[in-house]
Amino acid sequence: MKLLSTLLAGAALALCAFTAHAEVRFGVMNESYPPFFAKDASGEWQGWEIDLMNAVCTQMKEKCSIVELSWDGLIPALQSKKFDVIWSSMSNTAERSKVIDFTDKYYNTPSTLIGSRDEKPGATAADVKGKTIGIQVSTIQSEYYMKYFADVAEEKTYQTLDEAFQDLASGRIDYVFGDSLALDAFLKSDSGKDCCAKMGDVADDREILGAGVSGGLRKEDTELKAKLNAAIAAVRASGTYDQITKKYFDFDIYGAK
Repeated sequence: MKLLSTLLAGAALALCAFTAHAEVRFGVMNESYPPFFAKDASGEWQGWEIDLMNAVCTQMKEKCSIVELSWDGLIPALQSKKFDVIWSSMSNTAERSKVIDFTDKYYNTPSTLIGSRDEKPGATAADVKGKTIGIQVSTIQSEYYMKYFADVAEEKTYQTLDEAFQDLASGRIDYVFGDSLALDAFLKSDSGKDCCAKMGDVADDREILGAGVSGGLRKEDTELKAKLNAAIAAVRASGTYDQITKKYFDFDIYGAK
């Protein structure tokens, strides 16, 4: 009996030690999405979302690591436990919430159309009639297109936004539809600043466009969700969130809703 008690106590200590040192694995899309995440010349991840991840991990006193996957593979990989939380500018939508859970919001920005400088500004169905719109696959913008633009415009899908930007710059498509900050970064780049311009933000549809960008979690991981929510709130309350944001933006990206 004494031997059994000793073994059980040892196993419990080992489990505690494992839990204390276990990594929280963050799933990130394996392509550049500046200014949120991208690899530097040495292959290290950097950007606003990476800085926020590091601040959240410090607040939680957890060791964290990054797992890279394609955008459309993030939710399946989360469900198969290849990592613990999606941290990749994913909007919390009603459709996604059917299969995964989400943390509290950590930023929220509009969805935007950009096009050639020759195009007339506008972001309604009437404005895009007869045009071809480039959209990254498995995004909220693709869902929005199906509801509002599918009857009047053609969709061309891409695995990455960079591919869509290349086609826009070369005149093979008329518009790119995506998150305003990612598209703004392209408009400021060498390849985008001379050819293209913002056409406008689309009208909000919270059911499709979501309640903001959040961390994606397995529904059963309630303890991790609580820890992440507490850490996000603490990082905001301490002023660290604003310090990180000012490195990349000259406005508050948290959003009103």
